[in-house]
Amino acid sequence: MAGQVITLTDKAADRIKAIIAKSDEPIVGVRLGLENAGCAGMAYKLDYASETAPLDEVVTDKGVTILIDAKSILFLLGMEMDYEETKLRSGFVFNNPNQTDACGCGESVTLTAAKPAPIQETAPQ
Repeated sequence: MAGQVITLTDKAADRIKAIIAKSDEPIVGVRLGLENAGCAGMAYKLDYASETAPLDEVVTDKGVTILIDAKSILFLLGMEMDYEETKLRSGFVFNNPNQTDACGCGESVTLTAAKPAPIQETAPQ
């Protein structure tokens, strides 16, 4: 797969590093995936990752390791993960080009799989 599946902003990387530093157990990174949830169909899921699974996509960005399960990769391709703090809430924000809709409360999203880039042929010379 060409390129990196997701990228992190500096704020997201700093927050993940702080979360990992507070863990009571050894952590290799953060696992990012999708789960069926809410009225729009899918929700992002973050967990500590104590080990890498055989089919995980391993993304390292800004000193942070993100593990993505194989079935989520096409839905997350090209996504930027940010961290936002306001007076009323704080949390990760997922800027995903594959998102086509979201529920009104913001708990779930509708995603379509990324389409592969067309193969470019070169003309014979």
